[in-house]
Amino acid sequence: MDKIFGFQFNKEQTGLKSLRWGDWFTLGLIVAFLAIGVHLAVAAPPAIYRQEISLEPVVLPWYALFSVVRMAGAYLLSILFTLFYGRAAAYNSRAEKILMPLLDVLQSVPILSFLPVVLLGLAAILPANMAAELASVVLIFTSQAWNLTFAWYQSLTTIPKELREASSIFRLGNWYQFKNLEMPFALISLIWNSMMSWAGGWFFLMAAESFTVGQKDFRLLGLGSYLHEASQQGNLQAVVWGLVVLVFVIVLLDQLVWRPLIAWSDRFKVEMVENDNPPTSWFYDIIKNSALSNWFFEKITAPVIERIDLTIAKNENHPAAFQTAAHHKRWWNAVFMVLAGSVLIFGLFQAVQYLNQLSLIQWQDIAIGVLATALRVFAALLIAIIWTIPVGVAIGSNPKISALFQPLVQVIASIPATALFPIMLMFILASPGGLNIAAVILMLLGTQWYLLFNIIAGANAIPQDLKFTANLMQLSTWQRWKTLTLPALFPYLITGAITASGGAWNASIVAEYVTFNNQTYSTTGIGALIAQATANGNYAMLLAATLSMIITVVILNRLVWRPLYRTAEETYRME
Repeated sequence: MDKIFGFQFNKEQTGLKSLRWGDWFTLGLIVAFLAIGVHLAVAAPPAIYRQEISLEPVVLPWYALFSVVRMAGAYLLSILFTLFYGRAAAYNSRAEKILMPLLDVLQSVPILSFLPVVLLGLAAILPANMAAELASVVLIFTSQAWNLTFAWYQSLTTIPKELREASSIFRLGNWYQFKNLEMPFALISLIWNSMMSWAGGWFFLMAAESFTVGQKDFRLLGLGSYLHEASQQGNLQAVVWGLVVLVFVIVLLDQLVWRPLIAWSDRFKVEMVENDNPPTSWFYDIIKNSALSNWFFEKITAPVIERIDLTIAKNENHPAAFQTAAHHKRWWNAVFMVLAGSVLIFGLFQAVQYLNQLSLIQWQDIAIGVLATALRVFAALLIAIIWTIPVGVAIGSNPKISALFQPLVQVIASIPATALFPIMLMFILASPGGLNIAAVILMLLGTQWYLLFNIIAGANAIPQDLKFTANLMQLSTWQRWKTLTLPALFPYLITGAITASGGAWNASIVAEYVTFNNQTYSTTGIGALIAQATANGNYAMLLAATLSMIITVVILNRLVWRPLYRTAEETYRME
């Protein structure tokens, strides 16, 4: 076992692993839930919840506020899901066999496949307005949560062993270990992935606020529905107004939220030498130097945090707590197995009934569609990797470049390509490749940011002392990349590639089937089949096409990405 620049290199590499029982169990559960959701969707009322969308520019501030509130609610839900889910998968080997395959499946389920299940299923049991709002938040959550969870899981599994040993020596409980080790170590990655999550939320906001399945329709007041309506009517002036307001909101969030968080999180880098050019934020400087904010922290925030620390630590160390936790764990395991088994049996029965409705020709169309979309996904991912690695390293390792380009990247990444895509079609359809080229471009616009933001986070997390060491050794550019930059980036690159791959499959739905100015354009692909089935209310085809996409993505994740993930954990851990 060799070590270079503190990175541990094992001679033994993980080979390809076949699908495990956890994959099949979780896949069965997803099939069951989708089938049950489709069953509820069929019984949903024709008119769900439809609000008239005004295209007057004066309504845009209110629409923007509504969308930001939904995005914030979905992001809060995503963070809670990430912290609990990722920690359970990282520290419980038995749970990991279920949770990580389930996460692979969930991040591969297209948002338009979630829509009928979530919206129409909720509409069958809740009031129309409540079902629409709750469904919108849940659907935005499905575009935000997965990359955050993968980043948190990757951080927990790559914490240096010496830091783990130090926490054991100091006998830190679960809460203090989370607070003083896990969260600080993962913070930089979580912040950059949070920005990516918001960008992903904006990307799919149009689908989450305005949606039609067959004769069932719903619309919510918001920026997404505004841009969707403007695009449907071919109103380019309204599209421009909507994008201007969206860009303004993104810049405002960048300056008031993300830049201050990046400047604050620099203190948590694992390094022995202080950064000469740390990231800065004017708003963070104002807050840090404000007497009012300092008083609020000392008199209110600090005492509340101390009380929480003492309460949690007391409960953790109480002898009865362990017995109670073990009893509850056994009880919950039994309840989960009973419920999961019941859902699995009923859901699979419903799924078989729907899938039996399809003819052999339709299954052939699905197989051809999966292959066509897979080729586009591969092309988009390859193009994204080629340009995001050098650009991400430049932004993440140079504070001056970061201060200039990070806000620009955040703005560009957050602009929903789905709003611009219909306009692009007017120029691309006349080209030799037609919609095939356009679909690859839109997939690229929807996936490249997952890679870029993770690479920026990886480059930003490289310790300053390792950079100084590389300078002292007078390494050439290639030697520096080979022995320091690429090994340090590898875990972040794999995390970005997994989420980018899932994002590309998701983006295929809006890339291969487009409606603009009351005209529909489509090409061969599984995304087009899903979008067409959704628009026509063909639930059997929707279920079959969605499951085909899920199975394909799960196999790719298991045979390609998961072994690379293990390599990142075992070979490129920073020690």
